[in-house]
Amino acid sequence: MDEQEARFTRLYETHYRSVFGYVVLRAAPQAAEDLTGEVFTVAWRKIDEIPDQALPWLLGVARNVVRRSHGAAGRARGLADRLAGLTTDADLHAWDVAEHLIARDQALAALRALPPKEAEAVTLTAWHGLDPAEAARVAGCSRTAFAVRLHRGRRRLAKAIEASQESPARAHGRAPRPRVIQEKQ
Repeated sequence: MDEQEARFTRLYETHYRSVFGYVVLRAAPQAAEDLTGEVFTVAWRKIDEIPDQALPWLLGVARNVVRRSHGAAGRARGLADRLAGLTTDADLHAWDVAEHLIARDQALAALRALPPKEAEAVTLTAWHGLDPAEAARVAGCSRTAFAVRLHRGRRRLAKAIEASQESPARAHGRAPRPRVIQEKQ
C-alpha cells in the first residue's frame, strides 16, 4: 500500500462515523450512506490537499455534498409539483388510456390526410411551437401564405377529427369536442 492509500485508509477509519453522523442529520436517512461515500470520493481525489486536521475539511465537503443533493431534490420536487399543478381532479377521474389512444390515432390520421403544406403549417406551430413568422421562414413562404395554409389546415383538421369522433362517441353516448389549435398572436 502506497502513502496516499494509507493516508486515505486512516482518514476513512478515523472520520467515517463523524462524517456519516453529520450527513445523516442533514439529509434523508436512506441517502446518507451514498452522500458520505461521495464525501470520501472527493477526499480520495484530493488526498494531497487535505490538511492535517482533516475532520473540518471533510465536514466542509459533506456540507457541500448535502447542499447539492438538496438542490437536486428540490428541483425534482419542484418539477413534480408543477406537473401536478397542471393536472386537475377532473383529469384524474376522467383519464381513460384507451380513449386517449383512439383520439391520438384519429388526430394523426386526420393530420396525414391534410395536404402536405397545410400539415407542415399545423405541425410547425402546434408541435414545434413556432410563431407564424418563424414558421413561414422555415416553410419558405411569406407570412400571409403561411397564415392561409395554417387557417385551412386547422379548419380541415378540426372537421376531420370531429367526423372521426362522431360515430364512436355516439356509440358510447357522448360527443367529445375536438381541440382546435389556436394561432399565437
